[in-house]
Amino acid sequence: MRCCWSSSVNQSPPPTAKNFSSAGVSQTTSDPITTSSDSSKGKFSTSSDGSIATTATSIAMTTTFSGGNSPNNGHILPHPNLKIFSFLELKTATKNFRSDTVLGEGGFGKVFKGWIEEKGSSKNASATVIAVKKLNTESVQGYDEWKSEVQFLGRLSHPNLVKLIGYCAEDQELLLVYEFMQKGSLENHLFGRGSSVQPLPWGIRLQILIGAARGLAFLHSSERQVIYRDFKASNILLDGAYKAKISDFGLAKLGPSASRSHVTTRVMGTTGYAAPEYVATGHLYVKSDVYAFGVVMVEMLTGLRALDTNRPSLQHQLVDWIKPHLSEKQKLKRVMDWRLEGRYPSKAAFQIAQLALQCIEIEPRIRPSMKEVMETIEQNISANNEKPGESTRIHSSRQHAIHRNPQQARHTRSVVHQRQRENQAHQLPLPA
Repeated sequence: MRCCWSSSVNQSPPPTAKNFSSAGVSQTTSDPITTSSDSSKGKFSTSSDGSIATTATSIAMTTTFSGGNSPNNGHILPHPNLKIFSFLELKTATKNFRSDTVLGEGGFGKVFKGWIEEKGSSKNASATVIAVKKLNTESVQGYDEWKSEVQFLGRLSHPNLVKLIGYCAEDQELLLVYEFMQKGSLENHLFGRGSSVQPLPWGIRLQILIGAARGLAFLHSSERQVIYRDFKASNILLDGAYKAKISDFGLAKLGPSASRSHVTTRVMGTTGYAAPEYVATGHLYVKSDVYAFGVVMVEMLTGLRALDTNRPSLQHQLVDWIKPHLSEKQKLKRVMDWRLEGRYPSKAAFQIAQLALQCIEIEPRIRPSMKEVMETIEQNISANNEKPGESTRIHSSRQHAIHRNPQQARHTRSVVHQRQRENQAHQLPLPA
């Protein structure tokens, strides 16, 4: 189970992707893939200064970044630079882990909203809002994921990665403290429903894709690459300006050595996003992340979930179903997210579709690198100044006519858009 934090959501989740959201967290359990189990929680202890001593080998990474606009101002610290919280501090910040501060719950445990004040700050100073993830002592997967978060996010610093502020390791209590992301997850914005929901405009979708691409490109650009392994819409969080940040590093792995093309590991992740070669063999490539990024691109284009068992059986897996529609402009128009109402540059949308096709290639070596994906979005697509105009107005007018005449829609709209409308009642609302 993966966990991400956001603002308040109160509706029930769709049964299709097994996603749920409670009081502010987009929490997904959508068919997590695992081919083996690990019942060991690991051992930890704390030294006199509260720092962690684990049995794991610390990650050793160096970077060759030269600044500028490559993976955009990221850096890797030689050691985790995290604040150590006492359990009492976090208990106070979350009002004794009160039920009305719960943001969500997953396999790791519960996530709480909290408020902390810096020591020495004035009485009038506003508190910092945080998200506190608390390990369930009965959790099987929790310790390993907690350790992975500390080891990776504690050393990785980048504008498009969620900031891990600190941790608590006290007695048997394990907690993680993150920055709070005001706009919640991309998943909620793409698939949310309700009167307060505003569909993401095309420009914001591109902005989010560019930010997420920069984050993954940063991870892949270190000398010893980091494979994220669970890239999906629910793990892309948005700040108040819709800046995308990748969250939840519980499944992250160090990439292969220079002499190898992949690492072999038990299969974990989320159905619909996991690359086919990884699911089939357990061989994890850096470009397995690229495949997942391509899936999110298809979700951005269509407004449909990567996996939805409410759809007809041959349409459960979005990529398998939509892939033939991405290679031709006219076919692409028929599967574009109807909530855009035709307000997107057709040339830019087609370029995104072509890039998505490259990312979801079956053969990993054929896929582009995340650096290439990032540069394509930044230089070619975001620089495309075509405005929503003649090529999309007919499409938009047709959609408005369909809204006025549902009977006509049954005959003229594509199956894709019919299913979108039918599934509205099962989607999550936009965070308040």
